[in-house]
Amino acid sequence: MNETTVTKMKQMNLYGMHNAFKTAIESRKTEHYSLDEFISMLIDAEWDERHNRRIERSIKNAKFHYKSSIESLHFDTSRNLERNQVLRLGECEFVEKNENILITGSTGVGKSYLATALGYQACIEGLKVNYFNTTKLFAKLKIAKADGSYLRELAKIQRQDVIILDDFGLQALDSSNRITLLEIIEDRHNNGSIIVTSQIPVQGWYDIIGEKTIADAILDRLIHQAHRLELHGESMRKKKTVSKS
Repeated sequence: MNETTVTKMKQMNLYGMHNAFKTAIESRKTEHYSLDEFISMLIDAEWDERHNRRIERSIKNAKFHYKSSIESLHFDTSRNLERNQVLRLGECEFVEKNENILITGSTGVGKSYLATALGYQACIEGLKVNYFNTTKLFAKLKIAKADGSYLRELAKIQRQDVIILDDFGLQALDSSNRITLLEIIEDRHNNGSIIVTSQIPVQGWYDIIGEKTIADAILDRLIHQAHRLELHGESMRKKKTVSKS
C-alpha cells in the first residue's frame, strides 16, 4: 500500500510529499506522528518544495549574469554602503511602492553585484524580475522594431515587477534608443520598479540621454521617489586580485 501511495504521489507531481513520505517510511518514523501531525508534515513538505521550485524558476527567468545575495555583500563605510539601508531595500517594499533604485559608482565597485543581490531577494519574495545589460537590451529592441516583434518584447518587460538595467550610460543614446527608454520608463511608471546601475553620476544622465525634452520626461519619472546609492572606494575586482596574489 505504501509503495502504491508513493508512486501515486510522484505521478501527481507531489514531490515534496513524496520525498517526505518515503523518508518517513524508510526511517520508520511514521509511528512518532499522530495522524494530524503526519498530514501536517506532508503538507508542509509539499509547500516548501513548491515554494523553492517557484524561487528557482523566478531566478532562472530573471537571467542574472551571476549569483549574488545580500548576505554576501561587503559592507564598509569607505564604500558608502550602509547595511541597514540595503536590508530595508531587501524587504522589497520599494516594489510595492513602485519606487526605483539608482546605483552609481566607478567601475568595479560592486554596482552590478548589489543590483543582482536585490534582484535575487525580489525573486525570493515571489516577485518577477528580469536582468538586462542595457546596451544589449537596446540592440535587441532595435532588431525587434525591424522584425515587428517590438511591442511583444515591450509587453514582456512590462509584465515584470522589477527590471534591472545594468551598465546604463556606457554610450550616448541615439534617437531610437532614446524613444525606447522613454517607452520602457513610461510603461513602468507607477506600475513596477527599475534598478539602474551606471558609472555616470545621475546628474550626467541628461547628456547621455540627449534631447532635453525627452531627457526631462525620462529622468522625472525615473528619479522621482528613487533610492540613490553612490558607491565609493577601490575596485573590488582589483582587491580580489591583490588578495589572491
